[in-house]
Amino acid sequence: MEMPVAPRANNRIRFASTKESTQALMPEQALTWLADILNKGGKVDGVNIAGPGDPLADIGPTLDTLSLVRERYPAMALGITTLGLGGEQFVEPLVKAGVSNITLLVDGVDLEVVKKLYAWIRPGAKTIPLFTAAELLLSEQKKATMAFQQAGCDVQVRTMVYPGYNDAHVEEIARSMADLGVKSMSVTPFDPATEGEDMLERPSHAMMTRIRDSVAKYMTVVAIPEKIQQDGTADASTDSCGSVASTLPKPSAERPNVAVVSSNGMEVDLHLGHAITALIYGPMADGLVCLLGTRTLPEPAAGAARWEILADTLKDCFVLLAASAGESPRKILSSQGISVLVTEDNIEGSVEVLYGGGKKGKKCRK
Repeated sequence: MEMPVAPRANNRIRFASTKESTQALMPEQALTWLADILNKGGKVDGVNIAGPGDPLADIGPTLDTLSLVRERYPAMALGITTLGLGGEQFVEPLVKAGVSNITLLVDGVDLEVVKKLYAWIRPGAKTIPLFTAAELLLSEQKKATMAFQQAGCDVQVRTMVYPGYNDAHVEEIARSMADLGVKSMSVTPFDPATEGEDMLERPSHAMMTRIRDSVAKYMTVVAIPEKIQQDGTADASTDSCGSVASTLPKPSAERPNVAVVSSNGMEVDLHLGHAITALIYGPMADGLVCLLGTRTLPEPAAGAARWEILADTLKDCFVLLAASAGESPRKILSSQGISVLVTEDNIEGSVEVLYGGGKKGKKCRK
């Protein structure tokens, strides 16, 4: 099961979609999603932290999620899918958190190939020149591969095939990674995105067969669903049991209501940090969901304590809708049982979706 809890990206492939990526789940939301699937009889053999960013670009949410899953399900296999930047320095805390499987995204082991594939690579807080970043990436991936294997982790390579850019280079990737001790590799075809910076065609079946045969000379070729996208996460839209849509929070007897921040009472259009009042929606005695009233929110000057006060103010709400919200309030409110969903849609449609009604507008995003 792929858990998209990594909020920060540290790279972008030149051919990747320019659409806004899915907002990362909070660790508590990911655990709720897993528990919901298992409680419904779903079978989950392991959890893998992958997307929408890179699990190592911001290690906090990754470790928090792993710790929560391990505490609730001690026997659950844990892994991450990563580009590998910073991998060597994070081996110890990841292994301590229970990680035993690493999927390393390697699309090139040659400097010129890497430079042609990536639009940018950001090892730290700032983007650095692509040539320098590409050199660093190749070095970091080698170090991460060896460090994780030395720590007892199973390292698998995943390569995306970009016709005309790295299709003739995949065998060299397999040879190079085999020399580092890697035993298995998955090879997936690039799925064209019309919004990309450059246009590429999807690799042909014959090309993919030829490439997989070349990889098989060096290591085991692992078959994975072709719905695994460039960012390393699963496309859950067709999975009725484990889709991201199914992770939307649900009302309970203790928390039956929805809080909304809005400037006009019709659309979710306010940043949570700028809101001074909240509209409260919930079910009436007859079950009809409607506006119940408004509540005054704590003053912005209250700092981090503001979100603790807000959680108490909304203690009967299971979700809060806002046009935008910072990581701190999302984390604090989530720990208090209130999910923060970001949407820029009309209130009526958004609220109806949360109570299981028809979709009247854009779907809420976590």
